[in-house]
Amino acid sequence: MKKYLIVVLSLVLMTSCLSEGKNSENPKREFRGAWVHIVGNKTIATLTTEQAKQMFLDVIDSCYLAGCNAIIFQVRPTADAFYQSDIEPWTRYLTGVQGKAPEPYWDPLAFAIEECHKRGMELHAWCNPYRVTLLESDTLCSDHLYYKNPEIFVKYGKQLFFNPGEPQARAHTVKVITDIVARYDVDAIHFDDYFYPYPVEGEEFDDQATFEKYGPAQGFTTMEQKADWRRNNVTMLIEELGKAIKEIKPWVRFGISPFGVHRNKKDTPDGSGSDTDAFSNYEQLYADVPLWVEKGYIDYNVPQIYWKIGHPKADYEVLIKWWNDNTPRGQLYVGQNISTFGEKDLQNPNTTQMARKMQLVRELPNVDGNVWWPGWSIEKNSNNIADSLMQKYQKYHALIPAYTEIDAKAPKAVARIEKDGRLIRWEQDAADAADPMQKALFYAVYCFPDGVDVDTDKAEYIMKITNDTVYNVVKENAAHGAGCKYVVTVLDRCWNESKPSETLWY
Repeated sequence: MKKYLIVVLSLVLMTSCLSEGKNSENPKREFRGAWVHIVGNKTIATLTTEQAKQMFLDVIDSCYLAGCNAIIFQVRPTADAFYQSDIEPWTRYLTGVQGKAPEPYWDPLAFAIEECHKRGMELHAWCNPYRVTLLESDTLCSDHLYYKNPEIFVKYGKQLFFNPGEPQARAHTVKVITDIVARYDVDAIHFDDYFYPYPVEGEEFDDQATFEKYGPAQGFTTMEQKADWRRNNVTMLIEELGKAIKEIKPWVRFGISPFGVHRNKKDTPDGSGSDTDAFSNYEQLYADVPLWVEKGYIDYNVPQIYWKIGHPKADYEVLIKWWNDNTPRGQLYVGQNISTFGEKDLQNPNTTQMARKMQLVRELPNVDGNVWWPGWSIEKNSNNIADSLMQKYQKYHALIPAYTEIDAKAPKAVARIEKDGRLIRWEQDAADAADPMQKALFYAVYCFPDGVDVDTDKAEYIMKITNDTVYNVVKENAAHGAGCKYVVTVLDRCWNESKPSETLWY
């Protein structure tokens, strides 16, 4: 079935020619991510190593065939690791027991990076900064940091959390994240919406002693300032992490996916909030995401706008426009809840809201793409999402928008390209290959049919995005015909694209 889909995708890539543009059906640049979570997944621990690998390959392949160009892979769910770590224990979601290594051994993060990069997709390592347990029944392994330094943790509701006000808690989080960046070839670090925990009715988060200990030195002395102090604690972590990541690998991005409502208009004296009536990041989770965007502490923002158009308290259209208008820098993607894509369109109940939602994404000037929740639903084709993406909305490859605030310099064109029978081979310029910022992350292979001029602005002619330096014309392009013209471009770590190579005719 998958081989059939690949052939169909190749045929589609050759049959249409629509112009690129922000309001285009075929944008050449668009972020198309999918969240692949492990929290709550009890199946993984019952599988053999090979079965678990196949499970993740299936979801990666499904997302790839649906046109996604990034996987946001959950690797630190509850102060434990879905990867090899000397700092935190193996996660319970891998083997069923926290601290127990997989047998036979494998490293899920290393595996996912390799498989995504093989497919021309990015891998973003998704981490939770403060959550330590998810369920009251969760047990911590004997060498967990909690037993060595319990004073930096807080029990709240039925869960255990790091105390964000404790400097040692922040330092530990930075240590964990920078360890990932240093040792793994991740393309980004990603946090979701869990900062201070979601409120538990009738219970106050127990950080008063921490506030009294650290607040005055930070300029917060009264109870009226406690909320600002909490926000400052989270901001300090985000700022420190943003700097630390870039010091290790300047090309690795830092992204946040907050709850979809920053502040309600009724809660803002100046009326700057969104015209909504809902829970908010600022008041309840103590996360000032627009500040992080403005200061450049993060490289991209993915608000989880998980509601339908017309929702009485949190209207999707109101919120996507608010975020568009309040994102002066960086990149803005929309967190899309696949379960809402079966909602009826308000103007035409015979169809769903997907067309209108995608129209908004592609018309609004500051919106740069989508992240689909959950990625597993793409594999299951829930609400026909995989079909819709593959056949219409993501049927052509797209490059991720270039992160020009990090690096705006395009790499040189390939140094050498040649035909070798049915193969095309190329090499990157040696000086660029030796430069960490210009080194090729991927290459884009374009094919233009006989009679069509070479124009690398056209997404529909991208045959493949690959980390390889060879392309099999016959095997990988089912629609290849006489007179096809091929060019290859270089894509660096920040998705700057080189000029096209010399043209090869087949």
